[in-house]
Amino acid sequence: MNWDLATPFVIDLSVGADDIDGLGHANNAVYVTWLERCAWRHSQRLGLDLTEYRRLNRAMAVVRHEIDYLAAAYENDELQMATWIVDSDQRLKMTRRFQLIRPRDGMTLLRAHTTFCCIDLASGKPKRMPPEFIDGYGPAVMSVS
Repeated sequence: MNWDLATPFVIDLSVGADDIDGLGHANNAVYVTWLERCAWRHSQRLGLDLTEYRRLNRAMAVVRHEIDYLAAAYENDELQMATWIVDSDQRLKMTRRFQLIRPRDGMTLLRAHTTFCCIDLASGKPKRMPPEFIDGYGPAVMSVS
């Protein structure tokens, strides 16, 4: 696969009938769902699942999506979504990059950047990352030039 960066975390996706809009392709809102799914699965792989978030009373909440929709996905397409953590201040913010590829033709359908902010679950307000977030997410941060 022609990934933009080395060593991605990758999930497989299938475009279902419910993903298709009136124009006959996957709706743009579905792509956002796929971004979230990929980020969550990566977080889980790093040991930071919803149970751990609740235990720590912290979460990484989306504050900004920047999405380039490059080509359409269609019903029954098999896709792969990759993510990389490309920046973390190890205090409040973290940034992920994403790339969505259709393996059958190698076409990149989407590239995205998402910025997350660490929040206190009880108040919803920004709060410093706990050591467990730094230990879990920190080693996954890619050096990007």
